Amino acid sequence: MPRWKSLGFLLVFVVPALMPAAAWLGVATGAPDAAAWFPLLFLFVLLPLADYAIGHDPRNPDAAQMAALENSLWFRALPLLALPVQAWLLAWSGRHFVEADYGPIGAAGWLLSQGVVGGVLLTTVGYHGFKIEHVRGHHVHVATPADASSARLGQSLWHFLPRALWRNTVNAWRLEAARLRRRGLPWWHWRNELIGWTALWLALTGTFAWSLGGAGLLFFLAQGLFAACSLEVINYVEHYGLERRRLPDGRYERPTRLHSWNSDYALSNLLLFQLQRHSDHHETPRRRYPALLHHPESPQLPGGYAAMFVLALLPPLWFRVIDPRVRTFRDTPASV
Repeated sequence: MPRWKSLGFLLVFVVPALMPAAAWLGVATGAPDAAAWFPLLFLFVLLPLADYAIGHDPRNPDAAQMAALENSLWFRALPLLALPVQAWLLAWSGRHFVEADYGPIGAAGWLLSQGVVGGVLLTTVGYHGFKIEHVRGHHVHVATPADASSARLGQSLWHFLPRALWRNTVNAWRLEAARLRRRGLPWWHWRNELIGWTALWLALTGTFAWSLGGAGLLFFLAQGLFAACSLEVINYVEHYGLERRRLPDGRYERPTRLHSWNSDYALSNLLLFQLQRHSDHHETPRRRYPALLHHPESPQLPGGYAAMFVLALLPPLWFRVIDPRVRTFRDTPASV
């Protein structure tokens, strides 16, 4: 991997820095309510424009480079560093929200911004079941009707979103209960991972309420809801309209690079730890993010996730842009 790209993954930390930048802009301009929306302006207007200006990065590492990337301490350290950064940001952002005296417009902007920026560490947003459901549910059932995070062709985001949030939460508890049942344990046993994560989330909720009052409680709950919604918007974008074939024995074909949308825009891939090489993530789930491959035969999004996020919020435009691509992809013979 070129040195510029290795160092380029530090751009991930530009995203949490948007919140202090918004607070500074509010003071500098004397317009804190408007400045509270700056992170959303950056992520959903400036970033897509920069993505299109910088362009694509379809290059893949060779076999020797992939082994080095998989074992690199640098690339392992970067995601781990996100933990203290996120914890600090959440605490700082909550106190700023309480003390900043925002009006309704500024409060909405700050909460939405924090939700989008902070939708990474799932316990801090109350969507901790995603960890279990993603691995044991989504990766097993992706691109089939059994997967709540795989949107059907013609399904709008607003129809998809509440169902995904509810079904994935319920399914996480069901999967964990089934795991414990196989060990002869009841679902309420202390080994239920979700009970531990829920206890931690309740402790965080209580901490915000105790230290920052009602406004702090509102901040913590609202940012969590917006973060969970942001996560499922990305799921919507990643799998919309794609289906696995059902085999003669009734089972579905295995998930491959043909069952997830791919995007090779250079800048947004650096900002997202190459999440947009999602096709390879589903074909080879154990591959670490710096070694993920671009597959030109995968269905290709017409932009990075930031641009697609905005497009998904507007179903008529989403259907007009994406549905023809789904149909063309379905009609094009592909080899795995």
